[in-house]
Amino acid sequence: MQIRKQFHFEAAHVLPHHPGKCAQLHGHSYRLEVAVRGPLQTAGPACGMILDFDELKSIVKTEVIDALDHRSLNDLMENPTCEAIVTWIWQRLRSRLGALDELVLWETPTSCAVLRASDAAG
Repeated sequence: MQIRKQFHFEAAHVLPHHPGKCAQLHGHSYRLEVAVRGPLQTAGPACGMILDFDELKSIVKTEVIDALDHRSLNDLMENPTCEAIVTWIWQRLRSRLGALDELVLWETPTSCAVLRASDAAG
């Protein structure tokens, strides 16, 4: 089974290798979808859940949102494409969310990058 939770953050970036308008400083209202896969817990406070949504929210906020929201992404990576950002997010979350299954990062309402556990493993 899989659970998903969505998050939002605002950030700016420059794509230094892009031949078009994205080579100029601009911003996006990003939407991040985090998917965790696993069995239902059978005991404890998260009994009947894969992971408590509040715990997932706390982890993503601490590891990702607090680091990216209202930031210039070029301060964190040289070429912050949507693909590079979602890979950076995966690297931040994988140690805290062992059951991380998929990330979807929407840069615009119609454009996103998807990183699955099978992609990250290979």
